[in-house]
Amino acid sequence: MPDAPKKIADEARALRKELLRHSYLYYVIDSPEIPDAEYDRMMRRLEEIEGQYPGLITPDSPTQRVGAAPAEEFEAVPHRMPMLSLNNAMNEAEMREWNRQVLSGLGIDGGKEAAPPGPQVEFVAEPKLDGLAIELVYEDGLLATGATRGDGFTGEDVTQNIKTIRCIPLKLMGDHPRLLEVRGEVYFPLEDFNEMNRKRKAENKEPFANPRNAAAGSLRQLDPKVTTERPLQFLAHGFGTIEGGAFQKYSEVLKYINQLGLPTITPERICDGLDEVIAYYEELLPKRDDMSFEMDGVVVKVNDLSRQEALGARSRSPRFAIAWKFPPRQEQTLLKKIVVQVGRTGALTPVAHLRKVNIGGVTVERATLHNQDEIDRLDVREGDTVIVQRAGDVIPEVVQIVPDAGHGERSKFALPDRCPVCGSPVARPEGEVVARCTGIACPAQLEGWIKHFTSRTAMDIEGVGDKLVKQLVDRGLVKDPADLYRLTQDQLAALERMAEKSAGNIIAAIDESKKRPLERIVFALGIRQVGEHVAQVLASHFGSIDAIMDAAEDDLAQVHEIGPVIAKSVREYFSRDDIRKLIVGLRELGVEFPRCEAPGGPLPFDGQTFVFTGTLSIPRNEAERIVTGLGGRAGGSVSAKTDYVVAGAGAGSKLDKARSLGVKVIDEEAFRKMVDDARI
Repeated sequence: MPDAPKKIADEARALRKELLRHSYLYYVIDSPEIPDAEYDRMMRRLEEIEGQYPGLITPDSPTQRVGAAPAEEFEAVPHRMPMLSLNNAMNEAEMREWNRQVLSGLGIDGGKEAAPPGPQVEFVAEPKLDGLAIELVYEDGLLATGATRGDGFTGEDVTQNIKTIRCIPLKLMGDHPRLLEVRGEVYFPLEDFNEMNRKRKAENKEPFANPRNAAAGSLRQLDPKVTTERPLQFLAHGFGTIEGGAFQKYSEVLKYINQLGLPTITPERICDGLDEVIAYYEELLPKRDDMSFEMDGVVVKVNDLSRQEALGARSRSPRFAIAWKFPPRQEQTLLKKIVVQVGRTGALTPVAHLRKVNIGGVTVERATLHNQDEIDRLDVREGDTVIVQRAGDVIPEVVQIVPDAGHGERSKFALPDRCPVCGSPVARPEGEVVARCTGIACPAQLEGWIKHFTSRTAMDIEGVGDKLVKQLVDRGLVKDPADLYRLTQDQLAALERMAEKSAGNIIAAIDESKKRPLERIVFALGIRQVGEHVAQVLASHFGSIDAIMDAAEDDLAQVHEIGPVIAKSVREYFSRDDIRKLIVGLRELGVEFPRCEAPGGPLPFDGQTFVFTGTLSIPRNEAERIVTGLGGRAGGSVSAKTDYVVAGAGAGSKLDKARSLGVKVIDEEAFRKMVDDARI
């Protein structure tokens, strides 16, 4: 790769600086100076420069927010200082008792609760954000690690996913300490969460249950590209270690963190004594539905850092802070009927149909009962009076029954053993709480299956989008994936918004998909637990669809990276008569199911693990396919068991970890030579 001319290098440096500044203005303080189109123009220019001169890529470049390969697991990250949880206060009396303990712990007036003009403690009160607690570690101003709270002492390394959150700077602004640990919450803004759920429903996908769980699930995706599609945000409200800088008060640290480019929790208030805290709580409570995030209380902290240190902590919670929870939003109403809904994956979900009730300003007529175990735990029955709870715009849930004399005479509810939509048997795999419809052509899940089958990473049938799939299913033209290969140009041309030429292009794309490699077809079949990588492992190991179909569960479980859970799922899938008929039908219609040939004897990379980092001249997934094709394993994270780290331009933390562990590091040229030698 040629070195970049100085003029180009200077331009890239200036673009990075400007993009960092505009990201701060847009995402952190909500005061943009330029239109989105101009920001996009600068970003495209930087991508163009870095594409031509990979040596100019830096870890803090805004182009590197989504650049990592999917991880296979999250590595453990110890916290330098424990991330403690907060004790809760549920009412004013408990807050007054906590205040008494604070005064006593500080030796103020013998611990008696003082009122002005007596001795007071200065507190900071702020909204309690119901999100996922994380820690950001900045070293020399650059984001080095992002980790979950975990057990408080050790979290999970989610750095690559954290980098996809636009309001979190990859590089701090201004004068920064050598080491800074920032603590806060990753969350879904309520408006974005509700819009995302509306889209999921429109696409016949199951909506997320609530913003916090959705945020946690999004941040723990193994593939950062999935996380970047979720509109996550971050607010800082605490800190761990700071090397450099002297602070007397927590409020000063919060202001400093904000000046470095990180968004901080608002509206916070400095309160002189408990009475001002109570006033703040009473002021904030009616505004809980007006906030952009899910707020479930007020956090109160002693502002003076030396007093925080003097008060210390219990084993799991600090004595200088407490969470004063808002009352739960609950109402009681009549449960008229329990109706079973079938989701895209065949999951059966019991839904309570309720007498209308207003909860927090929202009229509620439906509430989830989650699953049969939850129904049994609550002992909820049709005709019961129940307590329903909601938080923000999240799906309401039944949390308990109100016992009455007639409860015992009402019939207990049980999920049906046949799908209420298609009549197929319902199965509940051992160890799972969700019961599922086993029908291959159940209308409730057929659309999702066809969308998956035709998707780019599966059979890649161009032109078959969500709207077309819905028409095909609704009109009965497609009842399983094989029916796609029975479609005619005339049938497609007769559909809404479908011209003769477009119909012809789709027929050609369907015909072309018959030649897809075996691993793509295995993935397209939609076997539970089988993603792209596992499909490739199955294809490489067994070599043919027939061998996969006929493999015993024990044989499947012995394959590296398969294990008992996946083995059981694959065996159950191919044991079904309808699936075997589907495979026969696909073959008769011309789908080739090509063999995945492997040379006899051990493969050159057998037992070796490769991890790729930085920018390569070929796509990352192509390099990983080369490794697995030669019998090796492509890892997502570096450990002592890694054999080689292949480092391209701009390699970052994985390269550093490889060096610290003594793992062999090679460049792309050396990797290509290994591959060439292996293929001789």
